[in-house]
Amino acid sequence: MKRIVVKVGSNVLTRDDGKLDVTRMSAIVDQIVWMKRNGFEVILVSSGAMACGRDELKVNRKLDSVGQRQLFSAIGQVKLVGLYYDLFREYNMHVGQVLTMKDSFSTRGEYLNQRACMTVMLENDVIPIVNENDTVSVTELMFTDNDELSGLIASMMDADTLIILSNVDGIFNGDPQSPNTRVIPMVNYDRDLGEYIQDSKSGFGRGGMITKTNIAKKVAEEGIKVIIANGKTNNILIDIATKPQETMHTEFRPNPNPASQVKKWIAHSESFAKGIIHINKNAEDALKGDKAVSLLLVGVTSIEGDFEENDIINVVGSNNDIIAVGRSGYSASEAKENIGVHDLKPLIHYDYLYMEQ
Repeated sequence: MKRIVVKVGSNVLTRDDGKLDVTRMSAIVDQIVWMKRNGFEVILVSSGAMACGRDELKVNRKLDSVGQRQLFSAIGQVKLVGLYYDLFREYNMHVGQVLTMKDSFSTRGEYLNQRACMTVMLENDVIPIVNENDTVSVTELMFTDNDELSGLIASMMDADTLIILSNVDGIFNGDPQSPNTRVIPMVNYDRDLGEYIQDSKSGFGRGGMITKTNIAKKVAEEGIKVIIANGKTNNILIDIATKPQETMHTEFRPNPNPASQVKKWIAHSESFAKGIIHINKNAEDALKGDKAVSLLLVGVTSIEGDFEENDIINVVGSNNDIIAVGRSGYSASEAKENIGVHDLKPLIHYDYLYMEQ
């Protein structure tokens, strides 16, 4: 079976007035059912809880943004999953709810726990419906939006393809409003699209096209095909599966040499880092070279933070940019004592080192 992660954005599931579009939701369910019956395993990452809650309850007193988010998502998540349950039940298909937080991916143990949960669901023919737990995710450790979450899920679950459904047809080679602008049909995982991307956010979502592109490139680099398409287009999922050449979308071609499972986890762990490692130019050049190397303490110039062995740490180069993320082979105190020392075990072994592009 091909394993597909389908991310449905807020703008797909809401009408112009911000209320839930149940007709569109039903159409998405119909397409996922078709995919299931045609040899695909599907994990659904769905936004829409806030829209459901906002539609359900009128608040008399003014709430701040955090209070609104907690209240509307708590009410709306029940309604959202209830609707999915009813729609899938018409086809005798089972669904299960998975609510998660960014912090739940920060340790290898929790990461594997979530993976095991979704694996047993798929093995028992249950469709996981995943969303961020907005009732408690109200700090800087929130996902940028569900694009980021869907990328993590696709990577964690070894998906073949991640399909991001938004309210746009794909990545445009200019201003989408211009009549001469076209959708870029195919992008290599390592291509820079900075000149084309508009820094604009969608009406009811938190992320814009820059977020989608960055996530798509990272996931494609890990060996997973990524597709950005318009979820409001009728039968978009079926058309992508059956006649991709004729269907408007942007496909990110995956890296033919996919990363290991551990490196996939590390690739998405930059924001979980407990420390920062500053390195000299020689060490930076070695890491960026063609040969796979580990980071040795002899190339370290300074260390920030308080971390333990096996914690995630960021590696900063000469321009103060993060050039790599990895799992530390030392505690912070041990590493600081041995800065610049030769012939010791690596601070970050190559197997646990992910180079940022």
